[in-house]
Amino acid sequence: MSGEDFPERTLPGAPCAGPVEVPTKREQEALNKLKAIKTRVRELKRARGETEDALADQSQDAIERELNHLKEEWNRWEDEKKEAARERMILLGHEEA
Repeated sequence: MSGEDFPERTLPGAPCAGPVEVPTKREQEALNKLKAIKTRVRELKRARGETEDALADQSQDAIERELNHLKEEWNRWEDEKKEAARERMILLGHEEA
């Protein structure tokens, strides 16, 4: 098969909604959010290791609270990414609704 067989990246048997982007916009949004969370977690962990002054306990507590919040956000966006991937698979006809 050549690229001319499916010029708009449509797949045989796919619904008439037109070409499906891979990853979808919804998946890409979730991936971007996960990447941002990962970057922030790395910054916080680095800061946690550098905090050694008199306010260390308060700083450590604040960092731990933010890390816990980010973990919750991570889980939420991970679920969103999985649901978006499932939605894409349904659109492509690989799974049933």
